[in-house]
Amino acid sequence: MVYKKFLYAGAIVSLILGLSACTTATKAGTGAYVQETETWKPFDENGEMIRTDRNAIGEVGVVSTSKYEASKIGRDILKQGGNAIDAAVAAGFALGVAEPNSSGLGGGGFMVIRSAKTGETIFIDFRERAPKNSTPEMWKVGEDGKVVGNQKVEGGKAAGIPGEVAGLLYALEKYGTMSREQVIRPAVNLAKNGFTVTPTLSGDMKNQFDRLEKYPETAKVFLNEEGLPYETGDKFVNKDMAKTLEIIIKKGKDGFYKGEVAKAIVNTMNKYDGVFTMEDLANYKPIIKKPVVGNYRGYEIISSPSPSSGGAIVVEILNILENFNVGELKVNSPEYLHLFSEAYKMAYADRAKYMGDSDYVPVPMNGFVSKKYAKEVAKDIDLKKSKDGIAHDPWMYESEDTTHYSIADKEGNMVSVTKTVNGLFGNSVVADGYGFVLNNEMDDFVTGVGHPNSIEPGKAPLSSMSPTVVLKDGKPFMVLGSPGATKIISTVSQVISRVVDHGMGMQEAIDTPRLYDNTANKIGLETRIPEETIKKLEEMGHTVVKTSDWDRGMGSVQGVLYKADGTLEGGADPRRDGKALGY
Repeated sequence: MVYKKFLYAGAIVSLILGLSACTTATKAGTGAYVQETETWKPFDENGEMIRTDRNAIGEVGVVSTSKYEASKIGRDILKQGGNAIDAAVAAGFALGVAEPNSSGLGGGGFMVIRSAKTGETIFIDFRERAPKNSTPEMWKVGEDGKVVGNQKVEGGKAAGIPGEVAGLLYALEKYGTMSREQVIRPAVNLAKNGFTVTPTLSGDMKNQFDRLEKYPETAKVFLNEEGLPYETGDKFVNKDMAKTLEIIIKKGKDGFYKGEVAKAIVNTMNKYDGVFTMEDLANYKPIIKKPVVGNYRGYEIISSPSPSSGGAIVVEILNILENFNVGELKVNSPEYLHLFSEAYKMAYADRAKYMGDSDYVPVPMNGFVSKKYAKEVAKDIDLKKSKDGIAHDPWMYESEDTTHYSIADKEGNMVSVTKTVNGLFGNSVVADGYGFVLNNEMDDFVTGVGHPNSIEPGKAPLSSMSPTVVLKDGKPFMVLGSPGATKIISTVSQVISRVVDHGMGMQEAIDTPRLYDNTANKIGLETRIPEETIKKLEEMGHTVVKTSDWDRGMGSVQGVLYKADGTLEGGADPRRDGKALGY
C-alpha cells in the first residue's frame, strides 16, 4: 500500500518549517498547522524525529505514554488530586484521540493495577472477543492454507467485539476517585480542538492510504479536505470522536455498548460483511483475573496471564537467564546477545506450542513460570554456539502497532496498560458518524479448528501484550510495558534485565539498542550495534538481520522507576512519539 507519491509534501513541510517560530497556533495558507512553541513535540524543525528529551523526574507522580498530549492530560489529573488510576483512564481516552493508528474506542487491551492502599495487584482483561456468530469457517481458505482476499485484516469480519471502553470505565469505577466528566473531558477537548500530526502518525496514514481511502466512513475522518493523508505539522480534529466521548460521559458503558453508538458499530461492520449483533456488544464485560507472578533475582515480576502469552513467557525468559551471570556480561556484547537469543528461542518455542485462551483450552501456566523447568531448559544452551531453529512460531500474526503507557505515584499506586486496535488503523472501518476505527483482532486467531488459538464465539485471540509491575521486598520498584507484537516479550524482558542486572536507569534501559529472536533462529539487531559484534555472532552460528538505528518494530517502552532518593524516573521510547512527564 503506497501513498500517491506525496506530490504536495515538500511545499507543506517547507511552509511549516518557515513558520515554526510562531508562538501561537495559526492556520497557514495551505492549511498547515503550526504548533505552539511551549508545547513539546517529538520532531525537530526539519520534521525529523528527535531521540532525546523523552524522560522525566517526578516527586508526586509520573505519566509516561506514547503521546505527549496524553501524558500531559494524565499529569494534569495528578495535579488535580487524582490518583494513578484516574490518570491512567484519562490518558487512555486521550490516546484513542491522539494515536488512532494504534489504539482507541474500537480496540481493547490489558491493565495491571497495583493498589497502594491494599497492596493488591489486579489484572483487568478488556481484550476484544470473537462475535457469537463467528466460526473457524467464516473465511474462505485457499489451497495454500491462507485466507482468500483480505477479510482477515480489513472489513467487518476482521473485527472483534471491542473492550476498551468497558475496561477503562471499570478501572475508574472500582479504583479511581474522579468522575467520568473529570477524566474524559480532556479527551473531548483534544478531539474538538485538535492536535499536531507527528511524523509517526503522518507516515502511518500514508502507509495505509489505500485502505483509508477505500471506506468512505474512514476517509472523511482520517484524510484531509483534499482526500489525502495529513502531513507532519498539520492540525488533526475529530469532532465525531468528541461526540462519542460526550455520550460516554453522559451514559457510561451503556452509551457505547447500547443505543446509537452500538447500532452504528453493528450496521457499519455488517455493511462490510461482518457478523456483529447488538447482543454481542451489550453482553461485553471485562474479566478480572489473577496476574502471572514470577521472581527474578529477588524482584517480584507481576504481569499478564492468558489470553496473553506475554507475562508467562517474560517470566520464563527471566527464569532461564537467572541461571547465568548476566550482570557480568557487557550489554550488547556478542556473549550477551547470544545468551538472550538462545533464551528467546527456548521460550518462544513453548509459546508456539502451548499458548491459547486458558478459558477455552488447557495452558501449562505453572510450567512456564517454574524455576525448575527453566533450569532444565537452561542446560540446553551452549554459550559458544547457536542452536538451530526449533520450530516455526505460528503466532506471528499480531501487529506491532499497539500502544503502552505506565503511570506511578508516590503513594505506590502503579498502572500498566497495553491496548490496541491491532494493525495500523485496525480493520480500516470507522463506525459511521462516531470517529473511531474498529480493531482487526480476529486476524490474531489461526484459521481452521483444533488449535489452541482457533476461533470460538466469545473467545479472545492470543496476545503478547505484557503490561508489567515489578516489586522489591513488596514495595514498588518499576512499572513498564511495550507494543511490538511478539517482540513485546523480548523487549520487556531486556529492559527488566538491564535495570536489575546492570543498574541502568529507566531511560537508559529504554534507549539501549535491542535484539530480537524467536524460533526462526534469526537474530534481529538494531544497527547501533557494532559490525564487529555482528561478525562474532555470525561466527557463533547466528543468522543476523540488521534492522535500523531506532527500530520501531522493536517496541516502544514507557516505564516508571522508583529511585532510591524517593523520586520517580519516567522513561519514554524515542523509537516512536513517547514522552514522560513528572509532577
